[in-house]
Amino acid sequence: MTAGSFPGTAGRVGMPLDGKGLLDVLGVAAVVVDARGRIVLWSPQAEALFGFRAEEALGQYVARLIVGDDHREEAVRLFGEVLAAGTTWAGTFPVRHKDGSTRQVEFRNMRLTDDLGGLYALGIAADHSVVERVEAELALSDRLVSQSPIGLAVFDTALRFVLVNPALERINGIPAALHAGRRISDMLPGIDAPGMEEVLRTVLATGEPLLDHSTVGHTPADPGRDHVWSVSCYRLEGGEGRILGVAASVIDVTERHRADAEADRSRRRLALIADASARVGTTLEVERTADELASVVVPALADVAAVDVLDSVLSLRRPGAPDEGPALFRALAVKAAGRTEALPAADPPGSVAMYGADRLVTRCVHTGLPVLVERVGPGDLPRIARSPEAAEMLARAGVHSYLAVPLIARGEVLGALDLKRDRNALPFDGDDVLLATELAARAAVSIDNARWYQSVRNSAVTLQRSLLPGAPPARAGLEVAARYQPAQASSEVGGDWYDVIPLPDDKTALVVGDVMGSGIDAAATMGRLRTATCAFADLDLSPVQVLRHLDRITEGLEHYIATCLFAVHDPARERCRIANAGHLPPVRVPVDGPAELVRLSTGVPLGVGGGTFRTARVPFRPGDRLVLYTDGLIETRDEAIDERLALLVGLLDEARGPLEETCDLLLKALRRPGAPDDVALLIARSTG
Repeated sequence: MTAGSFPGTAGRVGMPLDGKGLLDVLGVAAVVVDARGRIVLWSPQAEALFGFRAEEALGQYVARLIVGDDHREEAVRLFGEVLAAGTTWAGTFPVRHKDGSTRQVEFRNMRLTDDLGGLYALGIAADHSVVERVEAELALSDRLVSQSPIGLAVFDTALRFVLVNPALERINGIPAALHAGRRISDMLPGIDAPGMEEVLRTVLATGEPLLDHSTVGHTPADPGRDHVWSVSCYRLEGGEGRILGVAASVIDVTERHRADAEADRSRRRLALIADASARVGTTLEVERTADELASVVVPALADVAAVDVLDSVLSLRRPGAPDEGPALFRALAVKAAGRTEALPAADPPGSVAMYGADRLVTRCVHTGLPVLVERVGPGDLPRIARSPEAAEMLARAGVHSYLAVPLIARGEVLGALDLKRDRNALPFDGDDVLLATELAARAAVSIDNARWYQSVRNSAVTLQRSLLPGAPPARAGLEVAARYQPAQASSEVGGDWYDVIPLPDDKTALVVGDVMGSGIDAAATMGRLRTATCAFADLDLSPVQVLRHLDRITEGLEHYIATCLFAVHDPARERCRIANAGHLPPVRVPVDGPAELVRLSTGVPLGVGGGTFRTARVPFRPGDRLVLYTDGLIETRDEAIDERLALLVGLLDEARGPLEETCDLLLKALRRPGAPDDVALLIARSTG
């Protein structure tokens, strides 16, 4: 037996206590008595057990030294039997200690013969209470090992099995006797044996225990199903730090692992739904909403996602989804997790494609039910891809699982969410279907709201543009350029307008106004005010009189007020008369001086009633410019109005080129992406 190894595979595993061997724990004493009963050998342990030093015991009659009067006769009898018959006697016998006390001692007595034929009696003794304690501990250890529901194994320093308990027998499905002397890789090829042996080797080398190490695989006990085990390892050491091997406990935690995995999966699903609630539907734009949905599901749910909506849905033609036959789809969004050929295989956003009834996405919108292909085969790709070429691209990308769920809002099928997996090795399952259906249902409501909003908005924009003038008419002594831009954000179109009205004596009325509110009603109100403005201007009324009449008309329009700037250009007098009803001041750009805001009496908005309007006379010589605009050009949520007005004046001070270029410059420089309000812009230049 080499140092640091176990003596064998049979029997109990030793119980080292405080670094001592079992004999040290028992304190076994040895006493040799000759045929006359005199002590001829006295071990140091005997001194500790009986209290007498060797010099006090040697040569003394053993029965007189350590046996009391009451038990001396029986001791002599037993001594005679051992010497005469050569039998071995074992049992507990009361002895007398040097301190006068009587103690129970466990004896094993046997006859010895020397080379001359002399007879001796050898007594091996230990304190009975210590023996009882060790026996109890050994029995307890044996029960703990054999009856433990936890698998236990002991390995030697070469990582060969020394001991396995019945629980590990059941886990491995291999009898304990077949384990002895063999390695894990010899017995259990269905688990990560090299990895497990590396763990044991590390524990053996460092002495640091390893707790709750997970390993996955299958054993002969259940060869058709993978299990998860929690393994804890610790080094075994004997007396004086001698390394004996390593022990391991094994617990099957498959069900707990599955429960934890399912709980984690549920948490991730709830987190994904919460994420979708916050990120999908942030605007009333169909394309943006579809893109948000695709971004949420990739890569959390799918490696590739596409959102396709029925073309009839976007154009608000009914019914949305046909019951059979082909369907016309418009691709709104496509997302992929990393670079993959599956991305160009999808329809690009904005494209329109007719898919036959055999296509899986068509079946999805026909039935209004999810379509799941857990494991995609060669025969499935033509029903998934948009073309044979796209099917080849999906095959090269490794698409192995497919799921399409309908986008349903208010009982109407709008389209489908198309999901594929190529990198994620797991196929879609029933839980994924439920999650995708929930996400699609939430997004479908946002898409439905967005498409109806866009329809109303488009109607309002159409009405707004139809009520605005066409190209400004050519006027004597005046050059004019104008622009109108609807709101770009998710708010509705407002009622901004501009006008250029010919007047007698080569005069021209320049008008900019803004109906407070949005939508079709605001656009219609704007049209009525513009018509009234043209009618009053044609009567050659002063700017103040025109605003008074408009104020009375606006009072009769329920819930509406408006701002308006009315200017009359008189080329003969080289001036403009301007009146203001709650509007932002115009900017005058002299031909030979810096741009400046025109100081006006602001007045109250139209429709408030009871306001006083005043006319300002502003010089307007040849080459001068006058810029009229609505608040959508300069107002923002994060900058002060004075700063924006100063920016406008600064831009006009620099822009001395053609009027059309100046209009484009102002819109590009001042208009923010996603602007929440309309803008009307009118620039006039006196030509003399």
